[in-house]
Amino acid sequence: MSTALLTDRYELTMLQAALADGTAARRCVFEVFTRRLPPGRRYGVVAGTGRILEALDTFRFGTAELDWLADEGVVDDRTLAYLADYRFTGSVVGYAEGEAFFPSSPVLVVEGTFAEAVLLETLVLSILNYDSAIASAASRMTSAAVDRPCLEMGSRRAHEQAAVAAARAAVVGGFAGTSNLEAGRRYGLATIGTAAHAFTLLHDDEESAFAAQVASLGAGTTLLVDTYDVRRGVELALSAAGTGLGAVRLDSGDLGGLAAEVRQQLDAAGARETKIVVTSDLDEYAIAALAVAPVDVYGVGTSLVTGSGAPTCGMVYKLVAREGADGELAPVAKASRDKTSVGGRKAAARRLDADGRAVAEVLVEGPDALVRAWPDAEEVDDAGGLPDASGGTSGGRLRPLHVPLVTDGVVDPAWVGAGGVEAAARRHRASRDELPRGARRLSADEAAVPTVKLGLGA
Repeated sequence: MSTALLTDRYELTMLQAALADGTAARRCVFEVFTRRLPPGRRYGVVAGTGRILEALDTFRFGTAELDWLADEGVVDDRTLAYLADYRFTGSVVGYAEGEAFFPSSPVLVVEGTFAEAVLLETLVLSILNYDSAIASAASRMTSAAVDRPCLEMGSRRAHEQAAVAAARAAVVGGFAGTSNLEAGRRYGLATIGTAAHAFTLLHDDEESAFAAQVASLGAGTTLLVDTYDVRRGVELALSAAGTGLGAVRLDSGDLGGLAAEVRQQLDAAGARETKIVVTSDLDEYAIAALAVAPVDVYGVGTSLVTGSGAPTCGMVYKLVAREGADGELAPVAKASRDKTSVGGRKAAARRLDADGRAVAEVLVEGPDALVRAWPDAEEVDDAGGLPDASGGTSGGRLRPLHVPLVTDGVVDPAWVGAGGVEAAARRHRASRDELPRGARRLSADEAAVPTVKLGLGA
């Protein structure tokens, strides 16, 4: 299915005007960034990069799309002819999916002609804003859970396609699996799920429901024990599966208190290896509150797929450089009140201290050699004294953040599919581990890492 019409009308009308006045072929650089984090958040998580690259492959205007645009009078014949042959042949660099980001972080940089690059704005932002919001929420939840796994089960609280994206983003943010089968099929994610209350209510009694489930799925299944009375439910669960019962699930009530009682009951019966799974409108704060409870697994739905209070990241797609009459790239920037941008293509790196902890996000506008060298370098020695936020200099290391994603229109396959999700989850773990101590606290605060713009202005 073509992704070409997953865009706003003004992308195409700008293209029409640019084709008419001869500026459509000007080489341009667009940058994706956010001016601020959601209130109280200390870091964000880049997610959706792999989905953008997959969508780019199907960003084509076929007969059906062109006919509709013509019938609606959206653009003229010259523009339709251009769209018929549209292929993105430019280049994209960006933060590796799973990387932490901060205000002004240039998480994606798109370079190509104006005609090629402007059409991607809405598609890029719709994916990055949603997926990054979900991954950012997921990261807060998995931080609160520490070593206990979190499972995504929010499909019924989201649009059917958003549910697939949310499941993928949740795994990038550290979740161990999802209830969504399409997400499992498409991205190789582990899928989870056994039975709901409806299965228990279907049967004449809880005992026969549990017996049927164990007969079908084995003793290692998870039995939902709170349809009626929890203590009686645990007794019947053990009767049906024995002490080899995989897990019991609690979906209502005082989860912390119930978990303590159920753990005691299971241990007394000899089912010390049986796990306790808790669900029921959990978010990062509820997970943190259950830290001392004998809970083994958290299942999260609504709060996760809605970004836990921050359903978007506020990312924007801004032109930061364009080809001038002399054929050279010239910085351009907005000066609008409260909506400024910083002109020029930028290189991005994270300054690490001697302990490997992040202390600053460093943005530099430099010659092409510097900008293009950073993605290929494992680290850049900062001992020479790049200025820090206070105006002095400091040593340490600069870890480059931009990696090549698309080169001359060709997508790097390492970032897509199941392999891309696995790589993103690994990158997130490493990126989060290098954040300053305290960055993972849930209490409201400023960004964990300051952004230093060297020679770029405010």
